[in-house]
Amino acid sequence: MEPIRSFAPDGLSVQEMSPLTLAYVGDSVYELLVRTHIVGAGNCPVKKLHGRGVSFSNCAFQSRALHSVLEPLLTETEADICRRGRNAHVGHVPKNAEVAAYHGATALECLFGYLYLTGQRERILDFFRAIADFAEETEKHD
Repeated sequence: MEPIRSFAPDGLSVQEMSPLTLAYVGDSVYELLVRTHIVGAGNCPVKKLHGRGVSFSNCAFQSRALHSVLEPLLTETEADICRRGRNAHVGHVPKNAEVAAYHGATALECLFGYLYLTGQRERILDFFRAIADFAEETEKHD
């Protein structure tokens, strides 16, 4: 997958884009991976699919996955992107989310947006596989 350079405004590189812009893109990338993974696990009613998706997409899980699974695997650049995402001024936090978890989820989404916009498809898939494995292990222990 070739990097998508044309989306960076005014000649900005992807690294110069706002972390919230990267998270905006990353949220969509992550959500598509979650839905693809869930549908691949077997056909079932949409309500059940939605419930499974929520378990992957809630702030607490995304934050735990970033901290427990991905952080040890990150390059220096990726860790910097996550720090920028975690420290971004988000404006509001949903009432059902802890502030730290919301910032962790934003960091994860920022990372996925950065990887997508820089054309790092295999890295995205490797990270998502690790998250899916983590979700499976977490489910076994709950």
